[in-house]
Amino acid sequence: MSGPCSYDRPRRYRRGAALTLFLAGVLATGAVTGTWSDEAEGAVGHGIPKRTASGARPPEAATADRAAVERAATEAIEDGKSGSQAAAEVVSRSGDRWSTIYTEGEFEDFQQQLDGAYVGVGLWVRQLAGGRTEVSRVQPGSPAARAGIAVHDRLRAIDGRTTQGQPVTETVARLRGNAPNGSRTPAAGAGTPVRLDLQRGTRRWSLTLHRIRLRTRNVTVDRPAGPGPTRIKITSFAKGTGAAVRRAVRGASPHGGVLLDLRGNTGGLVTESVATASAFLDGGLVATYDVRGSQRALYARRGGNTRLPLVVLVDGGTMSAAELLAGALQDRGRAIVVGSPTFGKGSVQMPSRLPDGSVAELTVGHYRTPSGRTVDDTGLTPDLVVEDHAERRARTVLSGLGTGT
Repeated sequence: MSGPCSYDRPRRYRRGAALTLFLAGVLATGAVTGTWSDEAEGAVGHGIPKRTASGARPPEAATADRAAVERAATEAIEDGKSGSQAAAEVVSRSGDRWSTIYTEGEFEDFQQQLDGAYVGVGLWVRQLAGGRTEVSRVQPGSPAARAGIAVHDRLRAIDGRTTQGQPVTETVARLRGNAPNGSRTPAAGAGTPVRLDLQRGTRRWSLTLHRIRLRTRNVTVDRPAGPGPTRIKITSFAKGTGAAVRRAVRGASPHGGVLLDLRGNTGGLVTESVATASAFLDGGLVATYDVRGSQRALYARRGGNTRLPLVVLVDGGTMSAAELLAGALQDRGRAIVVGSPTFGKGSVQMPSRLPDGSVAELTVGHYRTPSGRTVDDTGLTPDLVVEDHAERRARTVLSGLGTGT
């Protein structure tokens, strides 16, 4: 995803691809959390940090102060104003590009999305240079697919409001029918209409779709009819991703190996990322992370397939939990990583309840790969850097790794 996003406005729906160690319902225990995806209407967020007018990312060191956020929310509530809006403004001023504020309703919606479900029309969007918004993916069988909307169509407006120059999070919120931050208006549910203005080449048209409840398909498995690798594509780490990958690995031919495609994967639940690593490792370290100076570690379960040849595909859209997985497999010598350098998102967020029931998800630390590498800003460098025809090169590498027998 490219192009500048708004930098001077409060980040409502600021759901970047954060490191997520979230277990629904355990806020009180201080579970580390974040959010998961980049371009999807059906994803929790867009995963791209706010940028300055020049397009440069804000300083990584910037973090929002929890006490200041809670104080702002409390004072706003006492004045009869929106606590979540006041907290969001403090986060925005801090320059912390990964922290976010959820209203109570938004956080409930977030928890539902951890199960891979959402209300919408089945569009994924991204912002291009110049502030234009285009369709990057269309979910098969969705209202958008049935209406003939295609990848690269330009999305000009939603319900009469332009998308030009608007952050992808704003566009996602409108597609989903979420109410403005701080509003008590409930989110639009399944069956509600949304009017889209689109453009394809010189053709412009408008149409009205009705939102439905959809489920995202986060793991796609392509098994060859004959000799060849099993390709496992993971678009995000929602609940059940690790189990789906483990099933795919059990069904993979040992003679072809596995091509694990993490391109464009902007993260998700790190618990699922670790579960995915466990499909290829027999225990051992996956990552370390710190929470306000306290060091912790994540370990793979024992019993994974360590013999199956494995190549991991990555690119500049590989972020967060996907980088954690790729880094672990690379550092442990379990896989050859092929593609272009990854995005560089390795911060840890922790949620806490504010007085009005909203949730502040603030940066508290960073994670490292098993060898001690940090990911923030630098990303991961593949073992074989390939800009063009990366999958073809990856298949060539995989063919030279032998068999898993």
